[in-house]
Amino acid sequence: MKKIVFLLIGGLLWFSTLRAQQTQYMVFEFVKVENDQIFDYIEFKDLMEKVYRQALNDGKIDGWDFWALQSGADHSDFQYIMITYYDDPVNMMNGLDEEKMIEYTKIAYPHLNDAQVVKIFQESLAMRDMPMRLYMREVAHTDDSFQMKPGVLASFDLMKANEGLFDDYEQAEMEVFKPIHQERIEKGLMGHWSFLRTALPLGSQAQSTHLTMNMYKDYMQFFNGQAYEDLDQTAEERDAVNEGLNSRDQKWVYLATLENVVR
Repeated sequence: MKKIVFLLIGGLLWFSTLRAQQTQYMVFEFVKVENDQIFDYIEFKDLMEKVYRQALNDGKIDGWDFWALQSGADHSDFQYIMITYYDDPVNMMNGLDEEKMIEYTKIAYPHLNDAQVVKIFQESLAMRDMPMRLYMREVAHTDDSFQMKPGVLASFDLMKANEGLFDDYEQAEMEVFKPIHQERIEKGLMGHWSFLRTALPLGSQAQSTHLTMNMYKDYMQFFNGQAYEDLDQTAEERDAVNEGLNSRDQKWVYLATLENVVR
């Protein structure tokens, strides 16, 4: 009997560990909306929150975020970032087709007829453009209990590993920068950090190879985090940081506010 109990406990612990280590896959869609259509699009993304919630309930996705850019890009390029979360690379690549989205819209808005639902999608597709889409795989993240809710801030840092230093850069992020971010979180200077590798697009002409997400609960935490300087850092640690910085090119940094979230 004791042996069976131990096996059950071991199985539960293994299952919990497996869930905790489950790899996350994300699709980043950078959205451009013409200035005269922004208010219409705000209504559309609120509708999308309800649609993606249906997709979550159906087990098709793990979550969805809608971020409004505060800085980091010319507004002629894009103003919003949508992130859809998946637990499987095949599901990520397949995504949600228009037929499935319409099906979820009908569930979320049972008072709309088929023609009204189709019209909503046609109008939404006409008012937006997606100049960039990135398919990402999470490589590492901090240990924290950060709560994703409207109003939190994120810094999206697009990186490109220098030629011949791809592995060196990834090692630096996981072994040098991750502990630094973990320490900042424990000091209340940051909420969450995640390191992602680009799955698509690939090749030497791709704009980036990696992306880091730095989360903050509000502007106060963000600015305190920016002002923090670790005076206890040793010369060896500073050398490791500099070596890591020299292994990649920081292409862009986007500061954004979370407006809608589905979890």
